Amino acid sequence: MSDSETTTTVSTAAPPPEDDSSATDTKKQERNAISFSIWPLTQRTRDAVITRLIETLSTISVLSKRYGTVPHDEASEVSRRIEEEAFSVATSSASSEDDGLEVVQLYSKEISKRMLETVKARSGSSANGDNSAAKTVSADVTPTSVASEEVLSSVETEAA
Repeated sequence: MSDSETTTTVSTAAPPPEDDSSATDTKKQERNAISFSIWPLTQRTRDAVITRLIETLSTISVLSKRYGTVPHDEASEVSRRIEEEAFSVATSSASSEDDGLEVVQLYSKEISKRMLETVKARSGSSANGDNSAAKTVSADVTPTSVASEEVLSSVETEAA
């Protein structure tokens, strides 16, 4: 995990005088305060997400079984665009007092939504007017949830 993913705050102040126990407790809490933040993601994590997107779009997966595979070159270009757009949306909603969890969830949802829109549009345009497969979603598998799990898995792997 890199420094940009984790922020550690440790107070190195000298211990307070013994006569004020409430001040002592406050100082001890300040010394032991550690703050973790998982947003913004490092470039390494973002690259891992892009790699996973390329793999999902260009190889046999739950998504490709439903909507077809995307050629590797096109999947690479589309994956980078999807990730950049999702990162931009998530960054605009981030706040300084947030630990980043909600932002990562938004990032994941944006990637899932954009990936699904992309494969549906591609499937619809390649079916020569017959896009009935793109309009229906399997009852047992939701591509959006699969994509969200893949993104979160990439983020968790990088955080470990």
